Formats: sequence, C-alpha cells, structure tokens
Amino acid sequence: MEISEQTFLILSALADQPRHGYALVTEVAQMTDGRIRLRAGTLYGALDRLVTQGLIAPDHDEVENGRLRRFYRLTDTGADAIRAESRRMASAIRLAEERLNKRAGHNAPRLGTSG
Repeated sequence: MEISEQTFLILSALADQPRHGYALVTEVAQMTDGRIRLRAGTLYGALDRLVTQGLIAPDHDEVENGRLRRFYRLTDTGADAIRAESRRMASAIRLAEERLNKRAGHNAPRLGTSG
C-alpha cells in the first residue's frame, strides 16, 4: 500500500514514541526543516483515518495546562507501512540516481570536440 508523504511523516513521527496532536505538528515540522506544516483540521482528520486503518491507535490521554491531550502510538501494521514505503522510496531514489549517472555520462565533453 502506497501512502502519502503526509501519512508517512505522521507515522514516522510516532515511530519512536507516542505523541499528541501538537507534538506531531512540531515533530513533522522539525523532520522536514519546516517544509511541511500540518494544520489542526488536516491532522485530526488524518489521525482518525489512520486509527480506522489500524496504522495508529490511541495510547493514553493526559491533561496538560488544563487541556485534554490524546496521545497516539504506532501499531505494528503502521510500522510495516513505514518500512514498505521506505523501501519503495529508496528504490525510486536508486533508479533516479542511476538515470542521472547515465545522463552525466552522455553529457560529458568528448575529446576533440568543443562544448
């Protein structure tokens, strides 16, 4: 199953420990050097979908500064999805690099010709 970049990042952010929504937003922003900034509506919709798909599960709730925070954890199925997507992306990267290397070989200046 191919997963979106956003899903991959959410699952990856949960790979090392359970996190609540705001912590996920922060973690994904750090993981992408600020390139991806999850919005609350998008995030909570994604979390509901990922729970339904069995990729994540609610872990526990905590009250922090008077607010209830629900923590989510990665399931074994979610970890398998990250592994599969990582392998797929690595394969695509290898293919792109091979083609770029071939291109570089074709574009190398030839002896006896200019430019």
